[in-house]
Amino acid sequence: MARLADYYLVVTYDLDKRAEGEGQGRILQRFPEKDWEDSPFPQGVELFCQPSGWQLVPERQPASFFVAVLTDINSDRHYCACFTFWEGLDNPQLKKAEAGEVDEADDELTVVQPAQVFAPKSLVLVSRLDHTEVFRNCLGLIYTVHVDGLTVPMETVVGNLLTCVIPIAGGSQRTITLGAGDRQVIQTPIDDALPVSGSTVAQLFRQLGIVNVLCLFCAALTEHKILFLSSSYQRLTDACRGLLAIMFPLKYSFTYVPILPGKLLEVLSTPTPFIIGVNSFFRSETQELLDVIIADLDGGTVTIPECVHISLLPEPLLQQTQTLLSMVLDPELEVADHAFPPLSTQPSALKIQDKEIRGVFLWLFARLFQGYRWCLHIIRIHPEPVIRFHKAAFLGQRSLTEDDFLMKVLDGMAFAGFVSERGPPYRATDLFDDLVANHVERIRQEETCPHKVMNHVKELAEQLFKNENPYPVVAMHKVQRPSENSQNSAQSQTPFPMLDEVTVELFIDHAAAKLKTAPPVVKAELKSMVPSGPPLGDTVDRNGNVMANSARRLEVVRNCITYIFENKMLEAKKLMPAVLRALKGRAARVCLTQELNQHVLQNRAVLDDQQFDYIVRMMNCTLQDCSHIDEHGIAAALLPLVTAFCRKMGAGITQFAYSCVQDHMVWATMQFWEAMFYSDVQNHIRALYLETEEGEQQNNHEEQDALGDGREISALELASEQSRLWPTLSKEMQTERVQKEESTVFSQAIHYANRMSYLLLPLDTSKNRLLRSTGLVDVESVSNSYVTNSIAGSMAESYDTESGFEDAESSDVANSVVRFINRFVDKVCNESGVTNEHLKALHTMIPDIVQMHIETLDAVHRESKRLPPIQKPKLLRPTLLPGEELVMDGMRVHLIPDGREEAMGLMGGPPLLPAEGAIFLTTYRLIFKGTPNDPLVGEQVVTRSFPIASLTKEKRISVSLPMDQFIQEGLQLRSCTFQLMKIAFDEEVASDLAEVFRKHMHKLRYPPHVQGTFAFTVGQSGKMVVEHKTKDKNQSLKTLSKNLVKSAKRTIGRQYVTRKKYSPPTWENRSSFQSELDEDEISVSEEVDQSSLTLSSTMRSSDRQTMSNVVERACCRDYQRLGLGTLSNSLTRSKNEPFRISTVNRMYTVCRSYPGLLIVPQSIPDTTIQRICRCYRQNRFPVVCWRNPRTKGVLLRSAGLHAKGVVGFFKSPNTPASGPSQADSISLEQEKYLQAIISSMPSYSESSGRNTLSGFTSTHMSTSDSSDKLRQPKIGALMKQVMGAKEEAPATFSRGAHGQRAKVISLSQPKVSGKARNTPRGKWGSIRGSGRLSAYNPDVGTRLAGKESPQPNGGPSEAFFLRQQKAYLYIIGDKAQLKGGKQDSFQQWEVVPIEVCDVRQVKNSFKKLMKACVPSSSTSEPNMRFLRCLEESEWMALLHRVLQVSVLVVELLDSGSSVMVSLEDGWDVTTQVVSLVQLLSDPYYRTFDGFRLLVEKEWLSFGHRFSHRGAQTLGSQNSGFTPVFLQFLDCVHQIHLQFPMEFEFSQYYLKFLAYHYVSNRFRTFLLDSDYERIELGVLYEEKGERKSPQVCKSVWDYIDRLNKKTPVFYNYMFSPEDEEVLRPYTFNSNLKVWDFYMEETLSEGPSYDWELRGWQERVAEETLDKADSGGPKSQRRIVWPCYDSLSKVVPDAITKLLQDLQSLEAELGQTSEKWKDTWDKMKAAQRTECKLESKPSFSSSLLMASNLSHQRRSQGVYLQESGVGSSINLAMDHEASATSTPVAGRPSTSTLYSQFQSTESENRSFEGILYKKGALLKPWKPRWFVLDKTKHQLRYYESRQDKECKGVIELAEVESVIPGTPTMGAPKNIEEKAFFDLKTTKRVYNFCAKDSMSAQQWMDSVQSCLSDA
Repeated sequence: MARLADYYLVVTYDLDKRAEGEGQGRILQRFPEKDWEDSPFPQGVELFCQPSGWQLVPERQPASFFVAVLTDINSDRHYCACFTFWEGLDNPQLKKAEAGEVDEADDELTVVQPAQVFAPKSLVLVSRLDHTEVFRNCLGLIYTVHVDGLTVPMETVVGNLLTCVIPIAGGSQRTITLGAGDRQVIQTPIDDALPVSGSTVAQLFRQLGIVNVLCLFCAALTEHKILFLSSSYQRLTDACRGLLAIMFPLKYSFTYVPILPGKLLEVLSTPTPFIIGVNSFFRSETQELLDVIIADLDGGTVTIPECVHISLLPEPLLQQTQTLLSMVLDPELEVADHAFPPLSTQPSALKIQDKEIRGVFLWLFARLFQGYRWCLHIIRIHPEPVIRFHKAAFLGQRSLTEDDFLMKVLDGMAFAGFVSERGPPYRATDLFDDLVANHVERIRQEETCPHKVMNHVKELAEQLFKNENPYPVVAMHKVQRPSENSQNSAQSQTPFPMLDEVTVELFIDHAAAKLKTAPPVVKAELKSMVPSGPPLGDTVDRNGNVMANSARRLEVVRNCITYIFENKMLEAKKLMPAVLRALKGRAARVCLTQELNQHVLQNRAVLDDQQFDYIVRMMNCTLQDCSHIDEHGIAAALLPLVTAFCRKMGAGITQFAYSCVQDHMVWATMQFWEAMFYSDVQNHIRALYLETEEGEQQNNHEEQDALGDGREISALELASEQSRLWPTLSKEMQTERVQKEESTVFSQAIHYANRMSYLLLPLDTSKNRLLRSTGLVDVESVSNSYVTNSIAGSMAESYDTESGFEDAESSDVANSVVRFINRFVDKVCNESGVTNEHLKALHTMIPDIVQMHIETLDAVHRESKRLPPIQKPKLLRPTLLPGEELVMDGMRVHLIPDGREEAMGLMGGPPLLPAEGAIFLTTYRLIFKGTPNDPLVGEQVVTRSFPIASLTKEKRISVSLPMDQFIQEGLQLRSCTFQLMKIAFDEEVASDLAEVFRKHMHKLRYPPHVQGTFAFTVGQSGKMVVEHKTKDKNQSLKTLSKNLVKSAKRTIGRQYVTRKKYSPPTWENRSSFQSELDEDEISVSEEVDQSSLTLSSTMRSSDRQTMSNVVERACCRDYQRLGLGTLSNSLTRSKNEPFRISTVNRMYTVCRSYPGLLIVPQSIPDTTIQRICRCYRQNRFPVVCWRNPRTKGVLLRSAGLHAKGVVGFFKSPNTPASGPSQADSISLEQEKYLQAIISSMPSYSESSGRNTLSGFTSTHMSTSDSSDKLRQPKIGALMKQVMGAKEEAPATFSRGAHGQRAKVISLSQPKVSGKARNTPRGKWGSIRGSGRLSAYNPDVGTRLAGKESPQPNGGPSEAFFLRQQKAYLYIIGDKAQLKGGKQDSFQQWEVVPIEVCDVRQVKNSFKKLMKACVPSSSTSEPNMRFLRCLEESEWMALLHRVLQVSVLVVELLDSGSSVMVSLEDGWDVTTQVVSLVQLLSDPYYRTFDGFRLLVEKEWLSFGHRFSHRGAQTLGSQNSGFTPVFLQFLDCVHQIHLQFPMEFEFSQYYLKFLAYHYVSNRFRTFLLDSDYERIELGVLYEEKGERKSPQVCKSVWDYIDRLNKKTPVFYNYMFSPEDEEVLRPYTFNSNLKVWDFYMEETLSEGPSYDWELRGWQERVAEETLDKADSGGPKSQRRIVWPCYDSLSKVVPDAITKLLQDLQSLEAELGQTSEKWKDTWDKMKAAQRTECKLESKPSFSSSLLMASNLSHQRRSQGVYLQESGVGSSINLAMDHEASATSTPVAGRPSTSTLYSQFQSTESENRSFEGILYKKGALLKPWKPRWFVLDKTKHQLRYYESRQDKECKGVIELAEVESVIPGTPTMGAPKNIEEKAFFDLKTTKRVYNFCAKDSMSAQQWMDSVQSCLSDA
């Protein structure tokens, strides 16, 4: 029973305390005046009576009523019902004014004040019961008594009200009366556990809508701040009450203030969650709250701030709940579309609807919390039950670990309250307990069918409704309301009377006395055992990802464990990888723990080393995927096992498994240990009571389920039974039980302190390898705070040695572990009620436990070091190149798979990675060699290597291998040969060794000087020896290089120091050799004083002689080939040529980065050149590098202009400059220079000087060849695409030209052929809109691109062409530099501004390209897919730009103009463009010699900065790797793909160069210019000295040598057309990714070092021979992607034939001829045959494709190409034709073989196998003997296939052949007559044939030879 009202008070407006404009309320009277003991009077009620503030109003307001809720310090709620009415009083302002007391604050007197104002007065009831209507009626009655002046004394009414006592629950009705002729029925709910909601919930949904309320619901449960706004106070209270009602069975435990007074608004900025209601009047003040969700009840909106993220219900629950709610609130929605809707689908009445909605939420909670009782741990039963919830297990079994909402709810305060309230197993149960336990099955079956669920919800609603309204409503209410007139007749109203306190107090005392004497009301509380419901089954993951065929996986796990314990290690090893894969699945992990359990006897299982190793590996793998909360209980199941499995280590020392499985998150998680502890305690307490019951406890409830959790039901059951019996026990029994329980908990705490020290102290405590030490210190062990996972981060980074822990003792580790355990013990002991004495005892014990454990660990650690290492695969040695030396011997590492899937076996094929082996560091390469971890491919050898010079990025990583216990340190090494090595050092490699390895690697990668690179240090010893022989041969070369450098230095004015002969220092003093070199280093940046350099001063006669050697440089040979000036010995020139070879730069003084000899116009003197060069960056002035043999247009290259040079150059509209300023004179000279170039062109000289004004009219145009018209537009279109600027140019230019000139320029002479072809000459690729980089607007600023409508083929219209004319010279310049240049119609040149990609762009693009082609880890993200990454790298777009510009230049040159490329510094993009242009225009450069020349001339001589761009030395380390040359090779590769018949070299040749230009194996691509090469004396030795044969210093020599041996560089398709100009397609869709970037051969590493290949082949052959001996063998071979070298395993037909030919010739004993000769013969034979066939149009077979003229272009013969050569020393590119080349009449095969018809009979007259006895004491050996009549000798070979002759017996020396006798060691089982002896002048040979017959034959044959001679 409880009082209906605790306090009654009257609150009025306080006239005395009026602050400025703000009124206050004061309590006029309060009853009872003394506080009740059980409910103190709440403070501050007066604020809540007028939440918007106390104010006087000019008009009377209607009376109002609302209920505010106050919460006291014990979190009990007090309901304050406020009834407010308004009383008139004289205006206090006017009174003041009369008295003359107006203060400044009251300036409002200007406003007319009314005479009378109204003040509020509130009647308030304070109660702990929430009966809103009853309060409304009671207070209304009191008011009515006052207003209507009823005869009842007010004291009686108030007295009756305060003494009324009613039951709290039970469903009874109580009729009450206050003695004023009124009567009310109070209905109590049946069960007060269920909230009473009236119709508030339905009201809330109507105001806000379904989605909004669900949002608020989730926000409240996940502890967000919620604020309601409304202009009605009662609605605020109702909304808050509704929200709380739908949260049942959870209770809201944070701040709850349904009506917040305006004065307390600062409460809204509290940091804790709340539900608060505020009047809309204060809306503006709520605007700046950043983290509060605001629900506006009047407007129906919910506003969620940006920073707030509400976790919503998990799907599909959210969807289902929304559906159900809409069925309740809007039943018409379902049938809205029906043709015949049912007649009545009205929603239920509000009250019923309210309960239906609550039914939906009950159903929702039943689903969310289903099975929660299975995760309760009961840790104490007496004196009070203590219960904990195992959150991780609950989430794991519901497989909702990922679910944000449920995680937050379970971590929340509300749920903690739920557990402590509903956890106890013996208590009164309610509707929810019944639902969650007994209706689970029904809910599960119905959840997909909304109508069935709806029925269920309606049943629940009925129960809820019944709870509030158990009886039919009785209309017994009779309450007076004030009469209408009394409310309005305000004037007559008397003020509310004061009550007589004594009378009311008497009433109250009287009632209290009566209550005391009355017998106590005993309400039998029905306690019972709480049902648990069915256990949580193995629910499938929501995503349904139950592992496939899990039964088979479990079988594998079981078998493996069985094998291990039966000691069948080989079997176990085979299964291991499969087991480790299976252990990714949860079922397999559970299975593992169960299986291992069976092998534990009496808590021990002693294993041998290998068993131990395997078990530990499996445990690690199992734990590896466990999250830190261990939701599946795997770690929990393993915990007893890691302390059970052990191995003996001698001397009574045992190592347990726990010392090897420590590196897992879960062990450092406080929550895990708590859950484990509680579950163990529960088991022990259960056991305790099962013993005391002596088995009486009936165990029939144990429904065993899959996870073996069935026993838990009995623990709760037991507890419930014990709680029921508790009151019946005697005092002694009770204390005994309490003590027993406590000692159980205490002993478990000690046990756990031990366990924790096992798993937290590392094996080697001295090393501080406590991975989690940071975690252990920071963890706040609050189970529900999620801070605990802060250690997640600290796991990965193991401590560096540098972290300052080196000298600290092991104590830090011990301390942090002790602290962690102490925190744990404090927490669990306080929660489970352990006494303080016990706790103190524990605290003293823990440090001892830890210390003892450290001591045992030290012993184990010592022993474990002595253990013989587990047998690991032996390390394989790599083969080294001649001159390559090991710097560091192999370190055992694991090669970890990266993002390339082929090697991991994901694309089919075996998993080659991860592999175990060693990493070797040599002077040249970094090599990994090892074998795959997967035993099924264990025989294969995996090799991955790259040149140390190509290393671009090295970063430390930490790797956890699936097979190993530890997280290892590793390195990720990336190389620009498109290779990536992820290695993890084996635990046997000390970390300092790994550091030494890194340092050495860095030293080798960035030597202080180029001379430290491999190309210089290689074969050093050999080089010194050879030195003497070569001393005198090339004296002139030596002096040349010396003199050049000498004189250069003299001119620089620096004393010359004699250079010491460079001998590379040994490793120790390698670092010091920089200083030796520095003494006489010439600083390259120094400016040269040019005035001092006159010819006579710099060039002595001796130097002049040596000048002839310079002429041998590539450039000069090429200039002579092109007819660009000759250089006779006397340095005089033939005057009639337009160009001359200038020696102005022979001392490299004009331009450091140019070659010594340059082509300049004949008319320009050297002095001018010295002046001009200053205008250009790096002094790289324009020089000629190629001339078109047909049009005589020239190609020039230079750097971009310095900004200062541009001014006078392009900007002045008229050429003559005013005033002789220096800048102008230079710009004049520049113009002269360009003019001289233009004058050199025949087309110019023919056009009669500069008669530039005659129009270029239609007549002249028509004289040009028709194809001209077709050609020209294309240039225009090209131009538009290549240029980017927007400057407009005048539309017409007049430019002089005569008819005959037009002929000279005409692009293609009409060919005489049967058909008149209009196709332009040359191959042409059209250009469409280009890729991303060049999405600029086509420019109209040149004479080639106009504004008229273009033709369909993309060129300008015909009419436009009649006015246009070409410039003589086009200058391709950088757009950024040429801004604002004016075009002059008289000038002969024209600037084409283009955008070039700068070096930074190339560098970044390359980085991204590498990451795309060789990703470091596999990813499933769609944005990280290969094609997406490739696109983002923009590499293809850059190629497109370069190719596009090159094609434009080719076009311009071909159309008769000259072109000058002057971009950036003239050594990157310029070089690319110039080289490509020459390659496309001149077929010579598409041959071996030509390409070499091109690279030597344009890249090496013209100073592309190879060392700088390749970051080859320490100095250029920071500039980073920029592959400009690689980009060029890629462009060549693109052109090669489009024109496969135009190149003499194969794709492999390009790859070879791409690899070796970064490998530093050769000196070719070192240093930045010829000047630097001469300085080091590198330039001429390449030509002159014949080096030691094994070491090639030039890549070209190497390629030549190799090309002689094998056709690997040769392109069989090569059949060029004469004078062919190539025009490739350049847009992105035509470019292919170069397979050089993607391919890899794990069987042998990169195929570009040929010495290594030969060796590998020999080894392979030997192994094959061995294998052959046993039984027949299949001829088939499996070819694996990324492992085998395709071209070797599957060679192309021609290579194969050439190989077969070689081996046949060898068999016949002929000296095999060079493959090239054979090939040329074949082609010759083919040609003659084709002539005989006399069908010239189609004469072709694949070999003879050269006559295919233009048809073959249209067929597009495309060939595939794969990397590398084949076995034997004959290897070629695999280039099979993909098209059918038409074959006319088969050529007769006889002609093909004509040259092979050899007289075999003479050559090998007799051959076969004979056993030959070796020299003294050597065994008999079978050899293949060949008797050769022609050469008159008997040769013998190792085997029949062998080509190299082992020995020769000259028949001329043979004296006799006689039958012999068997001697010692002769072959067994051979008859005597099979032996014969051969006597020569020197010795006797003993032979043995296979039988007497063959012996006779041999003797006869030899004899006949002898007699013939």
